[in-house]
Amino acid sequence: MPFNHLSRAVLSALVALTVPTIATAADFSQFRGPAGDGHAQANGLPITWNATDHVTWQVPIAGKGWSSPIVVGNRLYLTTAVAKEGGGQDDQSLRAICLDIKTGKMVWNQEVFDGNHVSTSGLLHSKNSHASPTPISDGKKLYVHFGTEGTAALDLATGRIVWKMQDLAYVPRHGGGGSPALVDGLLVVTCDGQDVDYVAAIDTRNGKIAWKTDRTLNLSRKFSFSTPLVISVDGKKQIVCPGTGLVAAYAPKTGKEIWRVLYGDGYSVIPRPVFGHGLVYVCSGWGVPTLFAIRPTGSGDVTDTHVAWKQTSKANVPHTPSLLLIKDDLFLISDTGIASSLDAKTGKLHYRKRIGGKYSASPTFADGKIYIQSEAGQGYVLKPGQEYVELGRNRLEGRTFASYAVADNALFIRSETRLFRIEK
Repeated sequence: MPFNHLSRAVLSALVALTVPTIATAADFSQFRGPAGDGHAQANGLPITWNATDHVTWQVPIAGKGWSSPIVVGNRLYLTTAVAKEGGGQDDQSLRAICLDIKTGKMVWNQEVFDGNHVSTSGLLHSKNSHASPTPISDGKKLYVHFGTEGTAALDLATGRIVWKMQDLAYVPRHGGGGSPALVDGLLVVTCDGQDVDYVAAIDTRNGKIAWKTDRTLNLSRKFSFSTPLVISVDGKKQIVCPGTGLVAAYAPKTGKEIWRVLYGDGYSVIPRPVFGHGLVYVCSGWGVPTLFAIRPTGSGDVTDTHVAWKQTSKANVPHTPSLLLIKDDLFLISDTGIASSLDAKTGKLHYRKRIGGKYSASPTFADGKIYIQSEAGQGYVLKPGQEYVELGRNRLEGRTFASYAVADNALFIRSETRLFRIEK
């Protein structure tokens, strides 16, 4: 190769290593994909697999964590909590891990926090972990969030810690759960504990709190675990944050509340909202789980004026899995294994089908198909639409609470102990 060609090749390689890549629609850069709605770009995904068939690689993941993997470029990122030998429940090494998506080879494994600075004794739910929130990336840094244990920014290529903070104080009933969202240089998290509940925005440049907005409801149960969703309404961004007793939208720059809808004593809210047809779709959590379709165009308390429709028991509204909006239909999978399809504009029930099992992972729409997976590793691939049509079944051993990541025309599935790359 001539010297000038070699020089350009080497220069290009160095640039690729040193210049951050802005996250693109082809990346799976946050919980539920590039737009946070469960949709992902892919072609030729399989509809059946098991521990060996269609498995390109599988690797063990040390520790315990229910965070979902994310993908930026050719790297996959996830978090885990590794118990220290001879230690108690709070003696955990909270870590971020980076893998090569082609081979599954470990690129780096970085301890972010050494032990829990907030006691979870008697608080951590048996189905939860010390590493449940999913990381997020803007293509410049990796942001990892461990609830009250702390939040940090890491270098994508090396895992070097850029900053970390432990300034979000609340009592974490059942542990952490909600994942962060990114908007205009801010990392937004819900902090709904059993003692106080608020929404906070962290400056991605330095880890300082940019604003903090208290929730104003005084309910007996305050704790929730939802992930914010950033939407645009009339050209202006809103951060939609479900919590105990209400869902509210906040202005990104100031944290000022724009509108709210009250839904009684609904608590332990987990599903991430979805947005389409000019409506925000929100689940109200435990108590009487209700699905609300809300017009996000009002101001103040719009409970009586901006709820387009709501649905309760007929649709078996989920407590944990998030919704899928596919064209004019909403797909739901309940915690108890009941799949439903609703008209997104009216709430009319198209079908309800019990498929069995228990579900925590959120459904994913990719390659024109719906992918769901139970806590026991039983998966289903469904055809979207107004009738229940099963396209395939699949099975992996081990509990699976994490939601899928989709990238490079492959599915990435995290079980209790392993991570799989599934493809044709």
